[in-house]
Amino acid sequence: MGNMLADPLSATLAAIADPTRRAILARLAKGEASVTELAEPFAMSLPAITKHLKVLERAGLLTRTRQAQWRPCQLRPEGLRVAADWIDRYRVLWEERFDRMEAYLDELQRAEDATPPAKRVEPKKSTRVRRRC
Repeated sequence: MGNMLADPLSATLAAIADPTRRAILARLAKGEASVTELAEPFAMSLPAITKHLKVLERAGLLTRTRQAQWRPCQLRPEGLRVAADWIDRYRVLWEERFDRMEAYLDELQRAEDATPPAKRVEPKKSTRVRRRC
């Protein structure tokens, strides 16, 4: 993970890949919190939570300050900008593809609606007499 500082997108995506870290970010979206408050919903030690916080901090997704004995953490929403921009490029691409597919399906539906229904052909009945043995 030492190389992740050279690639902010990889650092961000790696940080948000973990469900615990995403839950921490969701909690911080409601306002600042201490490490202890962030650890409450998880069945893990404070050192384990601190490791998660360090990953988020290195990715630029949160900041930690010191106020006497209290170390509040705050969300840095701008830290997600790199990932959001990257995802946005692909979102535009896929929306264009879906729009083209929708137009094609509409065209197929119009062609099907314009085609008169085919006459139903009944199978011919056999005129051959069957003999019983």
